[in-house]
Amino acid sequence: MDAFGLRHFTARDPDAIAVIEQNGAVWSRGELLALADRTARAFAAAGLKPGNVLAIVAPNCAEYLVAYFAGIAAGLYVVPINWHLSPPEIDYVLENSGATAIVAHARLGGRRLTPLRARAPRVRALVAIGSAAGFCELRDFAHAPAPALAAGPEGRMLPYTSATTGRPKAVRRALSGARHALRKFIEWHLALGVALEHDNVHLCSSMLYHAAPLDGVRVALEMGHRVLLTETWEPLAVLELIERRRVTTTFMTPTMFVRLLKLPSEARTRHATATLRFVVHGGAPCPHDVKRRMLAWWGPIIWEAYGSTEAQGTIANSEEWLRRPGTVGRPIAGSRLAILDEQGRELPAGEPGLIYLAPYTGERFEYHGDDAKTRACWRGDLVCVGDIGYVDDDGYLFVCGRASELIISSGMNIYPAEIEQALIEHPAVADCAVFGAPHELLGEVPHAIVQTASDSEPSAALTRELMRFLGERVAAMKLPRRIEYRTTLPRDPNGKLLRRALRTELAP
Repeated sequence: MDAFGLRHFTARDPDAIAVIEQNGAVWSRGELLALADRTARAFAAAGLKPGNVLAIVAPNCAEYLVAYFAGIAAGLYVVPINWHLSPPEIDYVLENSGATAIVAHARLGGRRLTPLRARAPRVRALVAIGSAAGFCELRDFAHAPAPALAAGPEGRMLPYTSATTGRPKAVRRALSGARHALRKFIEWHLALGVALEHDNVHLCSSMLYHAAPLDGVRVALEMGHRVLLTETWEPLAVLELIERRRVTTTFMTPTMFVRLLKLPSEARTRHATATLRFVVHGGAPCPHDVKRRMLAWWGPIIWEAYGSTEAQGTIANSEEWLRRPGTVGRPIAGSRLAILDEQGRELPAGEPGLIYLAPYTGERFEYHGDDAKTRACWRGDLVCVGDIGYVDDDGYLFVCGRASELIISSGMNIYPAEIEQALIEHPAVADCAVFGAPHELLGEVPHAIVQTASDSEPSAALTRELMRFLGERVAAMKLPRRIEYRTTLPRDPNGKLLRRALRTELAP
């Protein structure tokens, strides 16, 4: 592999654009890296040592990346925290991770900043992006006199799982493997046809506090690409940016595809998307009709990936998916896949079981502070995060859903994702969720919640139409016993359904 890395490309052309923010602010490679290095030295001068923890609580902005790269340079574990969480939820992550430095955005306001400020006696650096009482402004912090950094390991992300079913847990890997893992990630992108530099522009319209988008942005910068950051996700705005900024790569979720396709035809075709070379989607199952329509619109540049915070897994290109609709592909280079039953026995093709993967970097991880959970998820070099799926005769993986979401009705397994994928294809459905509801005789039955499209209204007639529509696509036992309507469903800004919030809300 050719030389790579933000430092490498900055040395070659420090004035090249590295980041463009949604408000139009432009950061060169030299500007971004210089501020990150000064911030890293300031962390060290404040007493932080390799292996300490830096937490970032901020919306998408270039300073977020400054703080992240500073943590990497200083050998720190960097915890991206969802700033939409409540103060107690944020405090839990800070306490659990043992954060000794915090970078927060002044725009969070007093409700979220005050609890962070209260942690001042326990942290060595309390830094704000912007001006906030009790915090040192980032540029002031970075410009204070500080000695050069001593040689040491690179830092890396300490991501927390999204906690849709319980308390979040941190996935911790050794600092010693950080550079190797980055090289493997870049080699993987090169193998998929994503070139170094080559006028590439990466659009990040997802939130940086999620591991996949943050990893994607870092890899883009380390490959010499320009990064375009947005703070919100609006379908028309995204299409306009793709055309105006000549975007070549991006990561999306199926929810984003659905919102794009629900735009009027005239709005969809108003902006050119021909510059796109590599679009990868993941995070949730993609309805078949949605995928076909996106391929017809954008062409065979859409890849589907499956994995988790714990382990990257499989990938499928457009041609593979069209030959096997619904597949999430085969293991990426260096990985391995197995479908096992509860006793650890490998299951034959076509039979659903627990999905186990070998991390393609060859690294192991632990759940920070939870040895029992760590032991429970590993079988040799294979790890399972609770997803259920099967492989076909050629080793292509099909994901059914999460074991924790499985509906068992009269002894039969029902996967909510299958019903949701069918429901979302109806033009009157803007969003939907399916989960198990208690039933006296059957144990559980499917229960659906639907958010109607803007031109539709909940009604008994619509319920009958949706049941008819579903009846043509799923077996009778999978039909919801009840369809309930809501004006909105709880999703995070990346489109992930917050099932725990729904269950809590609807619990008797």
